[in-house]
Amino acid sequence: MNLESPKVTVGKSATELFNLLTDVKNFEKLMPENIAKFEVVEDDSFIFGLKGMPEVHLKMKEKIAPSKVVLGAASGKLPFTLIASIDAVSDTSSAVKLDFEGEFNAMMAMIVKGPISKFIETLANNMGKL
Repeated sequence: MNLESPKVTVGKSATELFNLLTDVKNFEKLMPENIAKFEVVEDDSFIFGLKGMPEVHLKMKEKIAPSKVVLGAASGKLPFTLIASIDAVSDTSSAVKLDFEGEFNAMMAMIVKGPISKFIETLANNMGKL
């Protein structure tokens, strides 16, 4: 299952946005209002939980400065990745798009598609808060 957020323009350079996204502590600022838990586990991973949803443990998988940050599920139970693609627009702004790629059976995909689409859209729209 592949889902994409809308592309969002942020008032930060591509390098500045990349640096903010590679610090997992900053993901707390991107989370939706209904967040129930956010905990940094290590320098490269965090756990978050939204009300009514199971907790998710994300780990930094890949960093390609200044254009790509890849987070993935820390456990193999629900394998997925969240990819932030950053494009420089000018010296002081950049555009970012989030891609969610997950391997779910058809039933699970049907259940999670709506909430995950809304979640990645919220993360993208909150990039300006960084």
